[in-house]
Amino acid sequence: MYDPIRLEIFKNLFVAAAEEMGVTLGRTSFSPNIKERRDYSCAVFDGRGDMVAQAAHIPVHLGSQPLSVLSVIEHLALERGDVAILNDPFRGGTHLPDITLVSPVFVPGDDKPMFFVANRAHHADVGGMTAGSLPMATEIYQEGIIIPPVKIVEKGRLSEGIMNLILANVRTPQEREGDLSAQMAANNTGERRLLEIVERNGKEVTAQYMKELQNYAERMTREAIRQLPDGVYEFEDYMDNDGITDEPIRIKVAITIKGDEAVIDFTGSQPQVAGGVNAVYAVTLSAAFYVFRCSVGYDIPSNSGCMAPIKVIAPEGTVVNARPPAAVVGGNVETSQRMVDVLLGAMAKAAPEKYPAASCGSMNNITIGGIDPRSGKPFAYYETIAGGMGARPTSNGLDGVHTHMTNTLNTPVEAIEVAYPFRVTCYALRRGSGGKGKFRGGDGVIRELELRCDAQVTILSERRKFAPYGVLGGESGKPGENLHIRNGERRVLPSKINFVAKVGDSVSIATPGGGGYGSPG
Repeated sequence: MYDPIRLEIFKNLFVAAAEEMGVTLGRTSFSPNIKERRDYSCAVFDGRGDMVAQAAHIPVHLGSQPLSVLSVIEHLALERGDVAILNDPFRGGTHLPDITLVSPVFVPGDDKPMFFVANRAHHADVGGMTAGSLPMATEIYQEGIIIPPVKIVEKGRLSEGIMNLILANVRTPQEREGDLSAQMAANNTGERRLLEIVERNGKEVTAQYMKELQNYAERMTREAIRQLPDGVYEFEDYMDNDGITDEPIRIKVAITIKGDEAVIDFTGSQPQVAGGVNAVYAVTLSAAFYVFRCSVGYDIPSNSGCMAPIKVIAPEGTVVNARPPAAVVGGNVETSQRMVDVLLGAMAKAAPEKYPAASCGSMNNITIGGIDPRSGKPFAYYETIAGGMGARPTSNGLDGVHTHMTNTLNTPVEAIEVAYPFRVTCYALRRGSGGKGKFRGGDGVIRELELRCDAQVTILSERRKFAPYGVLGGESGKPGENLHIRNGERRVLPSKINFVAKVGDSVSIATPGGGGYGSPG
């Protein structure tokens, strides 16, 4: 038996440890993408590698992080003072810019770790074909440096060989070194807090409540599934293209609800494609974790218990479970969003009174890199841009927010203009882009950047062809639009492109609005 009051206390203790890790990482990092946009995630795991608690960070990171931790446990024997590093998408990662650090936490006197702490942060450049490491690639080797599970810190001493190898393969080594150091500091913070919890409460009691929290999350998830009507609910939607050809890409799902269990089957989704929108299994698992965690509706811990009653079928060799050496950089940021759209679309057939219309459906990724004329050094800018939230069963969608698998912020105008040779000439809501309905979809945004140097630009976006859908008669949101502006001439760009821009050119990203809910009437 357990004390429910103590259970709540332990839930908040573990979550607070993960949240404080995030505060440390954000405040000590170097890059605007991590410091300003908070493109990172932190979590606490037990000694088996099962997640105990996560901070309210990035859903696509957090649902996949357990597979990275398990990969580290499988490949490395971590000792006191060790820190593992990896970014390999086929070993629990998402895409190469997301670098994960995993540390064991040993209670004094033990020879096995009682916990693991891990954090994942998106680095603005990890090498590859184009600055920002989101290229129009056809294999993963073109996307950047691949880091298998290795020790970057061993018995408290930094492995200068590993660090130097990483820094030699990126365009902005000083920034990368600073961000990696911040990630190490974040894990140190998590370790201290967890050891304080054990010291105050005892090892046996702490271990008991770790397990009870996982059991509690499983019970509440099962109860949420039980409230849905039994049946098979199908939905499909299409991605614009893969950046190599202009062919649309189908994502299909069938969700079977039976009692207190759910089977999510992506059979029928497109075979893996040439371009980089292939997703690895960890990303697909993240999308499923996110949708069912949101479905619970109770204030429960987000941990491994949430996935116990859920089975995910993702056929190998498809865009939802690609085989190496597939290009996967967009699977994390774009295909994950479409998977959420089809999952929510299927769930809306089961319980339309509970589920919203489609949101923006894209992270609207843009990277720009070149030589900063102010310093003479390379720079690499990366950002995801907000869009409209889908209308909800009882209220309008929100305007200009990051939704679903991203939970970041837009970079402040001041931070952009200080850090990069750009001028922000427009940053506004895209009025009227949300779909009409009884409740309207949220509006997207317009972000326009004027370049003060020649630069390499990559845009990786979606929902430029296929608009975010409405629910129960609600209208679709307005698709997004990408523009290259030179000497006043506006050229419409495809959803995925890499090109060279000249000094004085502008790049404008108009993001999609969310779908409407209910007939406009």
